[in-house]
Amino acid sequence: MESIRRQSPQAALMSLEAAASSARGGFACLFSTADEYETALIAERRAQGRYTQARSLWPVALFVGCTLIVLGTALLFA
Repeated sequence: MESIRRQSPQAALMSLEAAASSARGGFACLFSTADEYETALIAERRAQGRYTQARSLWPVALFVGCTLIVLGTALLFA
């Protein structure tokens, strides 16, 4: 505070404005809306290969297992 009192009022005001603008700049966001953020996030994840459509055998195995259970139950009560 001592250095501000020694400066002229105009210089102190300019120094304060510069400090305020640099402080506001630290809180700036790259995206203006949440939609822009989500679009950029999905694009980045696709570039990393997270959303690839790998074939999984789990649905087929579950279908076959459920079919065998239903057939076994039908044969048991027939």
